Amino acid sequence: MEIINKFSMNILSRSANEGFARATVAAFAAQLDPTLEEINDIKTAVSEAVTNCIVHAYKESLGKIYISGEITDTNIIKIKIRDNGCGIENIEKAMEPLFTTVGGERAGLGFAVMQSFMDSIRVRSKLGRGTTVLLTKKIAPRYTING
Repeated sequence: MEIINKFSMNILSRSANEGFARATVAAFAAQLDPTLEEINDIKTAVSEAVTNCIVHAYKESLGKIYISGEITDTNIIKIKIRDNGCGIENIEKAMEPLFTTVGGERAGLGFAVMQSFMDSIRVRSKLGRGTTVLLTKKIAPRYTING
């Protein structure tokens, strides 16, 4: 599997940047000619991951969110979203639907949504050091080039 394109960027953990991150990743993924459903799946998963950074990682402060992506020659897109925030104490518990540490209007469905829209999700975290979420999705080829 060979990487044929990649990007990286970082944004501040402001709510206003969530839409920017979602649109940027969607534009990057567009080169694979995804269906509207596939692009919406990717946008939704990225939105959830970035929102987790904003709401949970940095809580009442600003920090950086690092986003990178790769596309492989096998039509796989990998998106990594990383923060240097507070970290997750128990990843397994955090990934349970309806679990939230914030309460209020938060439903605790972020990881469940990511899992439902992507082929795979990996989460690594260290308390006080931050969290990394790796989202992976295979995009079905729409056409073939006869050589």
